[in-house]
Amino acid sequence: MIYKVPATYMRGGTSKGVFILESDLPDALQSDPKALDQFLLRLVGSPDPYGKQMDGMGGGSSSTSKVVLISPSDQNNHDINYRFAQVSINEAFVDWSGNCGNLSAAVGGFAISKGLLSGRSLPENGTVTVRVWQCNIQKTIVAHVPVKDSQVQESGDFVLDGVTFPAAEVQLDFLDPASADESASAVQGLFPTGNPVDTLSLPGGKTIPSTFINAGIPTAFVNAADIGLTGSESQDDINQDLEMLSFLEKLRAQASVKMGLISEESEARQRQHTPKIAFVSPPSAYVTSSRRSIAADQIDLQVRAVSMGKLHHAMMGTAAVAIACAGAVPGTLVSLAAGGAKSSICFGHPSGTLTVGADVVQSDDVWIANSVTMSRSARTLMEGTVHVPV
Repeated sequence: MIYKVPATYMRGGTSKGVFILESDLPDALQSDPKALDQFLLRLVGSPDPYGKQMDGMGGGSSSTSKVVLISPSDQNNHDINYRFAQVSINEAFVDWSGNCGNLSAAVGGFAISKGLLSGRSLPENGTVTVRVWQCNIQKTIVAHVPVKDSQVQESGDFVLDGVTFPAAEVQLDFLDPASADESASAVQGLFPTGNPVDTLSLPGGKTIPSTFINAGIPTAFVNAADIGLTGSESQDDINQDLEMLSFLEKLRAQASVKMGLISEESEARQRQHTPKIAFVSPPSAYVTSSRRSIAADQIDLQVRAVSMGKLHHAMMGTAAVAIACAGAVPGTLVSLAAGGAKSSICFGHPSGTLTVGADVVQSDDVWIANSVTMSRSARTLMEGTVHVPV
């Protein structure tokens, strides 16, 4: 049996994914989560021991093994519901535990193009504000989508490091971005333990400082120097070092327990998408993956993050939210690396730089994030029908 489902392949930020209207899914998939997971795995070509996803729509990386499901929103004052699936490449596993900040840039334009905002009066030219309910994390994202001649405007001169060609700018506002996970109560605010700095254990009993934060996506930050790195490593430097990848995964599993996301470190394998593990360092000169030189005075700090077991080629949008919030709070590893807390922070990543801004406040000794703002771009790459054997 082969399911034939209308789909759109889109780039959002530095990620790509298959976008599907929930109403276009076969009834059997809409009512059976396990069947839906199997469909998504086969759709992208997972599990693939070769790591290439050659027999599916995935591209063999965490940035391209993604599926987005969109429907009209059932939430007050929201336009659409957005569900995100991070599909494992090598294992038969679909992770619904977090959001994709990069693909968040594409959901507003997709919704407009599919007529999901037809009940609203939209301008022929200008900007359409799309209020998105992110179902995975139960949070609101506001996408400001440019339109021209009543169509989504995708071309423009906005340059996003990690994306080859310029496009139209899409501003994203992540409202109240701290995690809605049951483990993170309102009292804890941004920090699941209530502390801006905690510790992780290394082999031999040594401990190193770590900042655990809920914003955007649960993330554990460590200092690059504490784990034997400089902080300016390229993607190949880390991804060709299997010993370092294994070490970083062990740190991530340990952080998962301390953040209250899992009970035992062995459970981390079934929660690959969250939390992220990232390492930070003070600003320094380095060369990007496109061979562009970045001077130390162009950035506030350097950050590298691991996604689904590999160093990300740029930066996950949700991790950028975490960086923005941590960078705005005094005493976190992020703000210390940046030389002090900042409401707007520019960090270096393997593909270039990114500037993000955070509105955070302290109330009764608890840090709370009101919003994080960043700019991305998005583009439709293909529309058609996916053929998925089941």
